[in-house]
Amino acid sequence: MFRIKNKIAIIYLLFSVFYLPSSNVSAQKLKTLIESGDQAFSDNDFFGASLYYNQAILRDSTDMSIQYKYAEASRLNYDYDIADKWYSIVYKADAGGKLYPECVFWIASIKKSKGKYKEAKTLFDKYAKKNKKKKDDYFVKKALQEVAACDYAQLLVASPDKSITIIHLDSSVNSKVSEYAPIQMDSLLYFSSLRNTSDRDKKHNVNFNKIYTAVQDSVKWQKAKELDTLFNKEGLHNANTAFNANFTKLYITRCEQKNALDFICEIYFSEFKKGHWKSLQKLPSEINETGYTNTQPAVGFLSDEEVLFFASNRPGGIGKMDIWYSKINPNGSYGKAVNAGKKVNSIDDEITPFYCKSCQELFFSSTWHKGLGGFDIFKSDYKNNELGEPKNLGVPINSNYNDIYFSINSTKTEAFFSSNRAGSFFEEKESCCNDIYMFKIPQPVDTTKHTPPKKPEPVDSTQIFVTQMKLLVPLTLYFHNDEPDKKTLAITTKKNYKKTYEDYSALHELYKKEYSKGAKGKDIERAQNDIDVLFEDSVDAGMHELDEFAALLLKVLKDSEKVSITMKGYCSPLASTKYNVNLAKRRMSSLRNYFMEYQNGVFGPYVNNQNPNEGSITFIYEDIGELKARPEVSDNYYDTKNSIYNPVAAFERKIQIIAISTFSSQKE
Repeated sequence: MFRIKNKIAIIYLLFSVFYLPSSNVSAQKLKTLIESGDQAFSDNDFFGASLYYNQAILRDSTDMSIQYKYAEASRLNYDYDIADKWYSIVYKADAGGKLYPECVFWIASIKKSKGKYKEAKTLFDKYAKKNKKKKDDYFVKKALQEVAACDYAQLLVASPDKSITIIHLDSSVNSKVSEYAPIQMDSLLYFSSLRNTSDRDKKHNVNFNKIYTAVQDSVKWQKAKELDTLFNKEGLHNANTAFNANFTKLYITRCEQKNALDFICEIYFSEFKKGHWKSLQKLPSEINETGYTNTQPAVGFLSDEEVLFFASNRPGGIGKMDIWYSKINPNGSYGKAVNAGKKVNSIDDEITPFYCKSCQELFFSSTWHKGLGGFDIFKSDYKNNELGEPKNLGVPINSNYNDIYFSINSTKTEAFFSSNRAGSFFEEKESCCNDIYMFKIPQPVDTTKHTPPKKPEPVDSTQIFVTQMKLLVPLTLYFHNDEPDKKTLAITTKKNYKKTYEDYSALHELYKKEYSKGAKGKDIERAQNDIDVLFEDSVDAGMHELDEFAALLLKVLKDSEKVSITMKGYCSPLASTKYNVNLAKRRMSSLRNYFMEYQNGVFGPYVNNQNPNEGSITFIYEDIGELKARPEVSDNYYDTKNSIYNPVAAFERKIQIIAISTFSSQKE
């Protein structure tokens, strides 16, 4: 939507590249580029803004404010690689977020959008801890939610629903611009698209959305056709088709564009009488509250009462866009809109409702509830006169991209949704545009044959815990120089890893002081920030993950799992090979001690337990790995700044749990 309308901006930028007659003029051009970028950004024209900021960076690549603006515009324009690059540059130069505290939050968000959940979790956790005093701040709440979401996302990815095969509809339906809001009645698929170039919003230079239909025959989809002007009014966006149960009433949304991104939308309806559809009429104020967006209608039934679900940002909601519903009275009037409640709605966006009457479930998409990416699709059961806690539809329905507009066809055989996931068609950049996807719905058992229904298989919580453990591997733990037990060739220690961690953590300020010695100005701040990153993202994070791993290990052992834990030690090349090998063995010994002393020795009975019906732990030690010296790391014992306190040197002093394997005990 944002590509075509920026041709003027592109022409201006090309012109500005070739005409730079003097340094004064160049400075003026830079100022003009930034102002133009700021104006485009304020209009939510992120594509145009990113072009201006890109040209500004070509003139001055050191200005942190331009770098951040370019990162922001690129993120909002779905150019995640560019955004990640410039956010990272800003974050490092900004000494951990003094001028731009949300920088690390956005880096984490991009990592999550790329499916890098472990990295994203670490960064979200870092942001939340650093800003914990702002407990009511949106970003802090969101970061805490995303920490849990990243854990959950890894579980979903590790256990996809193999009974579902996602089908990407071909070019008869999808194009290189966005297609969305699919709803199938019999063999006819209704959907919305920006493909019509003849009806355009000249002010914002975008195509107006139109509603299309495509027929599904036994072989393939027929080429989509645009509906007539009864449904597709020129000069407005037309989208989001919905029908009542007996196909006698149709609802759509019509929107006026406020700027490059935002709309004011209202819901219309038409009735099928005497063999044809009547002219569309706007729904009353119970639905269309003036001055706010009311969109994405869907008919449902709550306690046998027909209701109209829709999404709106009207006052009285819980967050941004919320899901609401209004009773459809027998006389055709509508009741006062009711918020779908705090279990469904959140402080973020909930959109694209769809209600399945036969299964009594509300489907919708959300950016808040724990999921894999931006928008995930969820369902909420309607029981005891209320909508319950949302359940993520999982993989492969959801992805680390945006998944929206879920619907089930009228015969309950196929489901459809829209997504900008990898593989969607695009012109200029991947993930810019939504396509329509579908999958076959497994059919229920025919009860007329008196076949007893299969009982649902119980959820194996132990395997969930095992999966969570495996997702923590490789688990890396770090040590201070020559710890535990300095200046010895012993291969074991009495120290517990947690004690070595606590002693190491207490040296945080000393590391900052020693590593910043000799630095001047901003280099002091950068050096100290590098140490903060070392401790927060690696040393502290490793201890946190070890505690998490141990808690999960105890759960699976209690359920009689046999667990093998493989460790490997590493060391820097500061001392002799023999000394380093023994040091690495002491470090692995400290980790074994951690397990043996955990919760007053709760793991002790499980170590090498031979009882076939009980859980057991077996420790396996891999060969010791001595890391090769890196240019940044000194092997000079007296150069402590670079041989000990340099973060690169610190990263070499580690051990890892590199693998775990499990199998269940055979119970009689």
